[in-house]
Amino acid sequence: MFWLGYFLFNVLRWGSYFNDYWYSVKSNLVEFPIHIIFVYINIYYLIPKFILRKKYWTYILSLAAMLALVYLVRTGLNYLLVTKDIWPEADNPAQFMEFNHIIAVVLGELYVIGFVTAIKLVIDWSIERRKNEDLAKLQLSTELKYLRTQIQPHFFFNTLNNLYALTLKKSDNAPRLVIKLSDMMQYILYDVNSSKANLLEEIIHINNYIDLERLRFENRVEAELDITGDIEDVDVPPLLFLSFVENCFKHGMKGTDKLEIKINFTVLPNHYLEFTISNSFNPENSLETNNGIGNENAKRRLNLLFSNNYVLETQIEGNTYNLFLKIPIK
Repeated sequence: MFWLGYFLFNVLRWGSYFNDYWYSVKSNLVEFPIHIIFVYINIYYLIPKFILRKKYWTYILSLAAMLALVYLVRTGLNYLLVTKDIWPEADNPAQFMEFNHIIAVVLGELYVIGFVTAIKLVIDWSIERRKNEDLAKLQLSTELKYLRTQIQPHFFFNTLNNLYALTLKKSDNAPRLVIKLSDMMQYILYDVNSSKANLLEEIIHINNYIDLERLRFENRVEAELDITGDIEDVDVPPLLFLSFVENCFKHGMKGTDKLEIKINFTVLPNHYLEFTISNSFNPENSLETNNGIGNENAKRRLNLLFSNNYVLETQIEGNTYNLFLKIPIK
């Protein structure tokens, strides 16, 4: 279709120029097969064999040899099949192998080669970019799924430790913890089955987790959760905020009699969500852990999902640890 359109354009162009459409048809019928052969040799042989292997001088010499051959074949066929005037476009009659005629034919052929090769390279580049984008999306999806599978065993490991602690004390809260744990397993294993989750469901999930910790630590936990804005239709990465809540208990309960947690979700008008969480802790205890994967997992997910379009900041003020997260939402 491309060559047919190009052929018709040239026939009309030169037919109008000479006011002789029959001559234009004949001359283009002679020249276009040469164009096509030469262009495809350049695209599928010369460029892969020499340009892509950085053999530039060999490519230039091969191209020059092809241009010389094209000049001889094209001029000869035009002379035999179309017109004895080998260069009707010129003001004065031209002779075979005349310098100006050679330049005109070579430049015309280079124009066709450059024009068509550029189109082919743009198409190839577009296809390759689409393939790379699809591959990047697949890699992103695979890594995100892997990171999510890391979160779930991590969470269940901590919760089962809580249950074990209650059973050791023969606490009456152990059965309630089992029910809460069952609800959370239902959410994680069955309800969260895509790359997005409803923010309201995530908040309910966080509340369930805090209730589980309250059952373990009884009166030692004081938690407050505030919501600002309409969260009904807000989607977020699943289980993203849970790792930050887990860290509050992981670090805040060390060496203290009481843990105070404040959590706030704010939906901004500019399609961003702000999440802040603060917890009390004993400054004498280090915030570093040996085997924790929650925060690193969260940072990795944020980089994969939002690139640089997010803000994650932490700050310590006295005996309070503060975390601020801002992510885009739709």
